[in-house]
Amino acid sequence: MTRPQASGDLPELSPAPSRGRLWWEIAIVLALGLGQSAVYAIVQLAYRLTDEVPIADQVAKLNPSRSDREVFDLIYQVLAIGFSLVPVLLVCFLLWQSHRPHLGRLGLDGTRTARDVGRGVLLVLAIGVPGIGLYLAGRALGMTVAIDPAGIDAYWWTVPVLLLAAARAALQEEFVLLGYLFTRLKQLGWGPWSIIIGTSVLRASYHLYQGYPAFFGNLAMGLLFGWLYQRSGRLMPFLVAHFLIDAAAFVGYPWAAAMWPDLFGLPG
Repeated sequence: MTRPQASGDLPELSPAPSRGRLWWEIAIVLALGLGQSAVYAIVQLAYRLTDEVPIADQVAKLNPSRSDREVFDLIYQVLAIGFSLVPVLLVCFLLWQSHRPHLGRLGLDGTRTARDVGRGVLLVLAIGVPGIGLYLAGRALGMTVAIDPAGIDAYWWTVPVLLLAAARAALQEEFVLLGYLFTRLKQLGWGPWSIIIGTSVLRASYHLYQGYPAFFGNLAMGLLFGWLYQRSGRLMPFLVAHFLIDAAAFVGYPWAAAMWPDLFGLPG
């Protein structure tokens, strides 16, 4: 029979999770989202490289239509975006602190918001412009598939759904790669550069379905994001930057393809 806790006693702290438990937790989080995407991307790259159609003549649709009936296409799009955010909710649950700010360990504390947004905009210039150049170089060398970021048919809700898709990508990737993995791998005793390189390789691997140049481009992005996050500990700038880059790609692609069809147009 345990004695009742005296009013002046401190509450017992739950033991820290074991290394084995942390590894299982990481494996489950990744299997629900980005790790699963990495496996599929590797298999898809092998498929593309062994296909009779040259990789330069292949197309990757990032946001394809999900039904030939408009209302069901919209329903499926919203459902897909919603369910893909489950790993983000899981990460928030696992890193949630009982005291405020609840996600303070990620720098999401409601302070310096304007500064964080401004840094995110600057990151767009550092990542977005070189990224376009790398994509065009890959296309010119025949090493990259043609990317169709806005594969949805043109409806009144197309742009809002594409913006939601951009927000989903930013939340899923940055919460898991930067927020969650940096926290857990530090607990496992990894050094800063081991974490930065490991998460960057994972980020690059789930873009392999686009071709090798996309791997190296996202590896460079991951190294920059990881290094800056390690220094600042604030997640918001990377959420903002990722959202703006994807939003510009998803929504601006039809305009770019119309203006420069030889560069951005899809294979016939």
